[in-house]
Amino acid sequence: MGTLPLVFRLHGSTPDLVREVLLERGWEEYDEHAHEKGDWNLYWRVSTFRCSDFNCIQPWQRLNHHPKTAGLTRKDWLERNLRRMKGIFGGVLYGFSPTAFLLPNNYTNFLAEFTKQRRDSPSGLWICKPVDLSRGRGIFIFEDIKDLTYDSPVVVQRYISDPLLISGYKFDLRLYVCVKSFHPLTVYIHQEGLVRFATEKYSLASLGNLFAHLTNTSINKLGPCYGFEKEQVGWGCKWTMSKFRSFLQSQGINELLLWQRINNIVTLTLLTIASSVPYVANCIELFGFDILIDANLKPWLLEVNCSPSLAMDCAADVTVKKSLLHDLIDLMSYREVDRLRCRGYPRPQCGLSSLRGHWPSQGARLSMSSLRMSGSEGPPICCGCTAPGPCKRVHVSRGSRLNFSLQLPSIEGTELMGLPEASFENRNLSSHRSLKPPVRHVSLCFRKLPTIRPQKCRCAAASADGRLKDNWEPPCRVGDFILTFPFNEVTLKASQNKLEIKIAIQEVHKVLHWLMPPCVHNMKKQRADGTNGGAEKDSFQTLFWGPRNPPLRSECCFPR
Repeated sequence: MGTLPLVFRLHGSTPDLVREVLLERGWEEYDEHAHEKGDWNLYWRVSTFRCSDFNCIQPWQRLNHHPKTAGLTRKDWLERNLRRMKGIFGGVLYGFSPTAFLLPNNYTNFLAEFTKQRRDSPSGLWICKPVDLSRGRGIFIFEDIKDLTYDSPVVVQRYISDPLLISGYKFDLRLYVCVKSFHPLTVYIHQEGLVRFATEKYSLASLGNLFAHLTNTSINKLGPCYGFEKEQVGWGCKWTMSKFRSFLQSQGINELLLWQRINNIVTLTLLTIASSVPYVANCIELFGFDILIDANLKPWLLEVNCSPSLAMDCAADVTVKKSLLHDLIDLMSYREVDRLRCRGYPRPQCGLSSLRGHWPSQGARLSMSSLRMSGSEGPPICCGCTAPGPCKRVHVSRGSRLNFSLQLPSIEGTELMGLPEASFENRNLSSHRSLKPPVRHVSLCFRKLPTIRPQKCRCAAASADGRLKDNWEPPCRVGDFILTFPFNEVTLKASQNKLEIKIAIQEVHKVLHWLMPPCVHNMKKQRADGTNGGAEKDSFQTLFWGPRNPPLRSECCFPR
């Protein structure tokens, strides 16, 4: 018998690229007629899952979403969470998102801020975004408050009017961030992202020209200049991140500082919801972070996308997205036993493991509540059995006398867990209203079987409470996914058990401080002298995300 393939299940709106990549890897698509319910390894859908999907996940299965992450991906909830964290930890750390207000709820506060900024800077611009729309729909820029109109909840955000331009074209970065787990928080950023360009040259004189001010591909591919060669940008509206790195180097820009600032934005944003996401094993999620860089090389968070687009619109998409999905599947950490699915794992609801702690004691009685009659005639159905058809393990005839017998399932390959030896035999019981066994047979009577509840799955390295073991360390690189959190021993320890958010934020701030001048100059001098400035060696070595060939973080960042 050959090796069983892994099985994927797709929701109707799943992009074709997902199916293509999984079939390339030798997977088999789930067929409800050919496969049993639950006989799959990966369930992929664009929208989030129901609570029942999370509750019933099995050890061999993976879902491509975590529960309750709308605090990141809804524009209004993200704004609330960032505002809350800014109030706690200050604007120095959480000043990476433009000032924003939720309307109509915060209209009074917005009006006060609008009036203040108009007084200080007459040319202040704002951008209005519907909270429940994506792909640039419903977005407009305004300068005068009389131009602000809306018929649904919106986020009004200060418009970054001085973006970094490439040959006069505005752009932003689409980063692909994988959260492998929220408990402990484990974050990877892919080396290859996308640079998305507007297709007409940037100008504040034409605020209504979306092809000059928005970088959404869904909008710009409809523009008149999309199919033409544009100065330095080229055809279309996208670059790969590799091409953008080459541009930065040609401009003499301090890459390390820029990448670390972007890395900090990702980490600090995820920390806003990390402690509130419920623990569910075997979930993984890919987010799309949109980052704008201004003329002063300060990165700004624009939004976080759930199920970022996997459409193939141009050559850059093919280069980035296909390898991205291959690396994402590798991050799911399937084992050989997962190919067997339910056949590779014990089924406690139908085996001896469900009897643990329920062995009969003196005086125990048979309870009919553990049986469910199928009707007035015929045999009952056992509540703990999932097999179709009548149950062959329990035989009860209706009438004045009941004939009860129990046949245990096959225990081949199953550990007995120290259950006492006993034999089971047929017994004549007087009546279903009076089920009192003879005293001499008390020790062989049965207690009510445990209620069958959905089993919460634990990952392979989990401890007794379902959390990862304390000595667990995530791989620092999987394909082009680079581990960005935890990134040292302190954050590794802080992410175990209950996440220590304050400690994590302090460590993030330290790394950025070490990369700021004059620290960078001192570090270069120390490396030239062969010293490390008194830094303690960190046994948990991670890579510095961002550069083309990511160096060890310890080679770039250490205290003076």
